[in-house]
Amino acid sequence: MRLVIVSNRLPFTVVNEDGGPQFKVSSGGLTTGLWSYLERGAGGADERPEFVWLGWPGATVAPKDEPTVKAYAEKEFKALPVFLPEEKMDRFYHGFCNKTLWPLFHYFPDLTRYEEEYWDEYKQVNRMFAEAALKVLRPDDLLWVHDYQLMLVPGLVREQFPDMPIGFFLHIPFPSYEVFRLLPRAWRVEIIEGLLGSSLVGFHTYDYTRDFLTSVLRTAGYEHQLGCLTLRERVVTVDTFPMGIDFDRFAQAAASPETEARVAELRTTCAGQKVIFSVDRLDYTKGLINRLRGYDVFLKRNPQWHGKVVFIVSVAPSRTAVESYQAMKQELEQTVGRIVGAYGTVHWTPLIYQFRNLGFEEIVALYRLCDVALVTPLRDGMNLVAKEFVASRPDQTGVLILSEMAGAAKEMGEALVINPVHSGDFAQALEQALAMPVEEQVRRNRLLQDRLRRYNVVRWAEDFVQALVSTQKTEAARRARVLSGKAQAELVQQYRQAARRALLLDYDGTLVPFVADPKLAHPDRELLDLLGELAAATGNGVAIVSGRPRRDLEEWFGALPVSLVAEHGVWLRPKGGDWRMLRAITTDWKERVRPILQLYVDRLPGAMLEEKEFSLAWHYRRADVDQASRRARELLDALAGFTRNIDVQVLEGNKVLEVRNTGVSKGTAATEWVGGLEADFILAIGDDWTDEDLFRALPPSAYSVRVGLANTAARYYLANHTAVRRVLRELSQASREGGAGLSASSQTAGSVSPKAQGS
Repeated sequence: MRLVIVSNRLPFTVVNEDGGPQFKVSSGGLTTGLWSYLERGAGGADERPEFVWLGWPGATVAPKDEPTVKAYAEKEFKALPVFLPEEKMDRFYHGFCNKTLWPLFHYFPDLTRYEEEYWDEYKQVNRMFAEAALKVLRPDDLLWVHDYQLMLVPGLVREQFPDMPIGFFLHIPFPSYEVFRLLPRAWRVEIIEGLLGSSLVGFHTYDYTRDFLTSVLRTAGYEHQLGCLTLRERVVTVDTFPMGIDFDRFAQAAASPETEARVAELRTTCAGQKVIFSVDRLDYTKGLINRLRGYDVFLKRNPQWHGKVVFIVSVAPSRTAVESYQAMKQELEQTVGRIVGAYGTVHWTPLIYQFRNLGFEEIVALYRLCDVALVTPLRDGMNLVAKEFVASRPDQTGVLILSEMAGAAKEMGEALVINPVHSGDFAQALEQALAMPVEEQVRRNRLLQDRLRRYNVVRWAEDFVQALVSTQKTEAARRARVLSGKAQAELVQQYRQAARRALLLDYDGTLVPFVADPKLAHPDRELLDLLGELAAATGNGVAIVSGRPRRDLEEWFGALPVSLVAEHGVWLRPKGGDWRMLRAITTDWKERVRPILQLYVDRLPGAMLEEKEFSLAWHYRRADVDQASRRARELLDALAGFTRNIDVQVLEGNKVLEVRNTGVSKGTAATEWVGGLEADFILAIGDDWTDEDLFRALPPSAYSVRVGLANTAARYYLANHTAVRRVLRELSQASREGGAGLSASSQTAGSVSPKAQGS
């Protein structure tokens, strides 16, 4: 089984200089982390997984240089570059990715731009990445797509590989729905649908997982059960996988003689001073200005620390072509100058500012050197700097001050966790960190190191891949129960050979799609003709088994030679006969239950109360999905207590709660009807929990089919009402072509026996 990785960037970057492409290793946390996993695998080089990595090489490559870049990528990284024209990458990456998605997903709506041109380019580039993947994908591959730049790719690949295990991991925050909905509706719907092309969607923290599930509910209407979203034809798992680092790489580098020598040299330079250190790339999400303001407040409050502390601020150039980044760099430098001017002396500089990229060895040395590390983003998906600092402390000293807005704060509670917006929090945390006893530093860092060592980047990637493999096994088991191919051919063959056939069909969601108002779900002419053909076929008995009131079924199907079951089994009308109750029941309980249902109609805009002869139904299909879900749970709790001593039960249907008498079900009605047919072929199709009684009541030889994926007693699945009609049309065609046939004396099998009619 091969792992195919698709990300915006490859583990190397092309630099066009000296008349041709030059190569350097990428420094991003995603690429370095994934490469550590791919290079070493789960248990060392012997278990290195088979893989191929697709991505952009970091620069526009001239056509004449593409073969050189391809050869380098294949040889050094088993990678395939996706080449993009410069103008296209500018509108895609510097446009929609970094002027729309990045600020919005990090809760900076005031910096977000909504340009149709950017969105069109985003869709086109996602399609180019998907097409590149489709050229190399094999049916038994695992596909793992990464990050916000490529959120449409899973859905695009799913169109061509409907059964492939596809994973997606988002490395930045997923915002709350109230922020996500700021995107134009068409855009956010397409993004959600693209992500739902995945088999497994992963996030760094549970908060992001929860917010994504809420957005799916509010955008696409899918409710989850323990993180599983049941689509009509697939199940999508959504889960949390906090990304780790290559712990041993940092720990070993920090303890090396070269690092020891470099740290000793730096300590000489900073003799007599405590060192505070922060390293980040230039980005407004990192809270760099707030960090400097917090340090300013600390110096103002603590004059005793003047001359005894130095703050080393390292900022790596990033996205310098984006206007907001240029403005931030200017403000950052002005703030640095103001602090140095306000507090610095001839003998002491309170702040050292570097605007350049630091090499790995330099960063590790500064991690070792500093007494306090400041990792205080305003919003961050995970932030691996915090973990790198802890891993780089072989003596387990040092204090980490960490923003509560970073994903890492969820698993690094031993750090000093602060609100990065509040300068007073900064100052207080710095005071506490600089005064913290060594024993307390060691206690905190020992716990952090043990945790980070266990859950490193290899473990993170391995957990995700294993979870993806697990979804494949689950889907394979579900696909084995889909009524198609061999199973459908066998059903048709059994139908042909049968002398007496019973077809029990639910209505809403099975023969027709759901609509906002149940009163509008009239059968179309195609369906009526199809049911008429099936009912008229020799040897067939057809029953519509529905929760609908009998007046609806009589109006719609009364002219057809079919039997009708209404209100989930209260009423039966055999073909050509009259309506009769299958059990004597009363409705005294309605007066007590109706006010409760009416109260929840009033409390939920869009809800409605439907009164049937022997049941009450609370519909909420037209209501706000998030609020409706909460109100439905509240109503279930209220009804559970109120109906405990009443002879009624509460049924959960598709966007409906129905209260009816106990002892009445589709199963009892089906048993009554089928018993009079002496059928040797039985087919029952339904789409919700009320049909489970029907499936369980049938003999094991019956063909029971659930519409939509769910835990079910049915033997098979069908995706939707369209698939149901397709199967029924095939059965009708089989009837016209002729089968085993019936004798003339048995051609009344469509009606029930005198016993079943109750005479």
